[in-house]
Amino acid sequence: MNTEPEIAATAARLVVEEGLEYGPAKKRAVKQLGLPARAALPDNDALEDAVREYIELFCADTQPAELAALRRLAFVWMERLAEFRPYLCGAVWHGTATRLSDIYLQLFCDDPKSAEIMLIDKGVDYEVRTVNGFNGQPVDALSVSSMSEALGEHIGVHLMIHDLDDVRGALKPDAKGRAPRGDAAAVRALLEANE
Repeated sequence: MNTEPEIAATAARLVVEEGLEYGPAKKRAVKQLGLPARAALPDNDALEDAVREYIELFCADTQPAELAALRRLAFVWMERLAEFRPYLCGAVWHGTATRLSDIYLQLFCDDPKSAEIMLIDKGVDYEVRTVNGFNGQPVDALSVSSMSEALGEHIGVHLMIHDLDDVRGALKPDAKGRAPRGDAAAVRALLEANE
């Protein structure tokens, strides 16, 4: 019996209602459904499709405004970090974000410490952790909390630090032929299209 669609539907609910990332949502969905830990998991494209369906069914009245607010906040940070060639990625870029989603920006720096130094100079509190970058290699992520006036709450903004040379590989289309990330001009175009 193929349980992947059921796992995708349950994981989609967890992504939208609890703000979980895809990996943890899939694992928790398997547990909630009482399936064996080694059950075949849906791929991220299938889960993204399930998230879009869930949003259409249950959040169509609120999600567009929440997404626009997150994109506006991302754009503010992209302008602040313009010297580091920021690209927006993840749910906020792909249009599946809700108020529980964090913002993910990929920065492409000559010096990996330069973005951190700028945050220190501007008095911005941040936490450093290591995550896997888009090419599978570990990268530093600088996580800040930023107030969204439109949403009336703090949003996590995560700045993944990549080498400047990695920007070429970052622009290759994903499996669906879409741009996996967008620069400030692309984000501005999305905002203007929705107004």
